[in-house]
Amino acid sequence: MTTDSNQGTWLTQEAYDRLKAELDELVANRPVMAAEINARREEGDLRENGGYHAAKEEQGKQEGRIRQLEDLLRHAKVGEAGNSDEIQIGTVVTVAFDGDPDDTEKFLLGSREIGATTDLTVYSADSALGAAILGHKEGDTVSYRTPNGMELSVKVVGIEQFKG
Repeated sequence: MTTDSNQGTWLTQEAYDRLKAELDELVANRPVMAAEINARREEGDLRENGGYHAAKEEQGKQEGRIRQLEDLLRHAKVGEAGNSDEIQIGTVVTVAFDGDPDDTEKFLLGSREIGATTDLTVYSADSALGAAILGHKEGDTVSYRTPNGMELSVKVVGIEQFKG
């Protein structure tokens, strides 16, 4: 699985349910937002009506989030992460940074949308580190180029399935 929008985004059932509830709430709020805009419109001159413009801006943000959630949920791959000895979407990974085996970081390789369901840092499989370690196994040393051009190496010291 990848995070590419054509392939879908891996989500736990809990994350899917949370995002679906957010979408339902935003859709249910559409009439309230329309009423707010109408009330502000009736206050007078629209050129100098800050409340109207703020309400329209908020409506635009909510509609954008609705479209984002609809697309995400339509293409989501829901379920538990697969059991594998290779790093994949839904794997909790511990890496040690090259040159300092005590400098480790533990994170979830997945979607930022499940970030609210865990205290772990979440890295996308499309990130520099995520893309570099995808498909590797415990014990592998992987080099990757950071967005600022630095070359870094990490050793995979732990892999476990995300329990959500």
